[in-house]
Amino acid sequence: MDQKRLTHLRQLEAESIHIIREVAAEFSNPVMMYSIGKDSSVMLHLARKAFYPGT
Repeated sequence: MDQKRLTHLRQLEAESIHIIREVAAEFSNPVMMYSIGKDSSVMLHLARKAFYPGT
């Protein structure tokens, strides 16, 4: 994967993590639906990176 594309993906990931953290800070009981699909797996991965970095 070329460097430009990788940089863009990292920016998207960082923005997604920021949004997840904003939602968690704004609401008392945020919920994330999980259907065991590809999209849910990506969301779970991003949530883990947002709240448990390094895992």
